[in-house]
Amino acid sequence: GVQFFKHEKSSYGELKALEKMGIALTPMGDGFTWTSKNLDETQAKALHGWEVAKQKIASGEYDVFLLDEFTYVMHFGWLDASEVVAWLAAHKPPMTHVIITGRDAPEALIEFADLVTEMREVKHPYRDQGIRAQPGIEF
Repeated sequence: GVQFFKHEKSSYGELKALEKMGIALTPMGDGFTWTSKNLDETQAKALHGWEVAKQKIASGEYDVFLLDEFTYVMHFGWLDASEVVAWLAAHKPPMTHVIITGRDAPEALIEFADLVTEMREVKHPYRDQGIRAQPGIEF
């Protein structure tokens, strides 16, 4: 799979866990955070990540392919959701399952998907109590 925002030199817990299971997840972002000021590099890396993902998906080598935080690429207007859907409809092998994560999924993607799950934050220790991210929990 491809991670669209996490930095390629990052060492996130999900990467470590997936690596132990023999699952490849490639971070292709620039370390974007919600407070980043200049998104030009973030956008360029995200678009490059989509090109890499398209090649991998179309290869037919994967049963499951993850596009982590990919909804944001469409939400920010860097890719048109209808173009993404059209590409997937035309090029995704029938038995390849593509999982797309992130908030604010565009309606075109929701309509195209076989399964849509929405996770909603009800309470968060940082927002509610000022507790910063903790090892083993958030990372």
